[in-house]
Amino acid sequence: MTVIPDLITDRLLLRTWTPEEVATVVSGKRLPHWVEDFPNKVDKIRSALFEKHPSWYGTHGHRQIIERKSGQVVGGTGLFTPQPDGTAEFGYGIAPSRQRRGYATEAARALVAHGLTSPDIEIVFAKVSLDNPASIRVLEKTGLVPWPDLELEPGLTAFRTP
Repeated sequence: MTVIPDLITDRLLLRTWTPEEVATVVSGKRLPHWVEDFPNKVDKIRSALFEKHPSWYGTHGHRQIIERKSGQVVGGTGLFTPQPDGTAEFGYGIAPSRQRRGYATEAARALVAHGLTSPDIEIVFAKVSLDNPASIRVLEKTGLVPWPDLELEPGLTAFRTP
């Protein structure tokens, strides 16, 4: 089995999921090292998709966001499967109890930088709802720029690496 290195930032550790941890989320149970409001509904939906997307366990897959100081999982982030056109979408989420601390931006910066190390990825991007100004600000602070040419469903916008 391939060992996937953690991504380490000043305050966070981004570690790949294990099949056992995913199964715990899918079953509706919790682990003691997760903050009290993790996982949420979106985390549960995403975890159920790991079975269809085993590459999410890989180096450019999904990761838990761990607060280094406490050792607790405070959210999740991940790159979706790189596409033949050289793009890779990413997403993130932070438990409400840990929001407004800059964790989303810190995790997004690390994940975007990591994604761009792959020879298969030229552009890393994220879609965001227009009614989510906090997430839009995270993408701007991550250094991404608007991507108006990407065709999206109404109510969404996208940001990409320059």
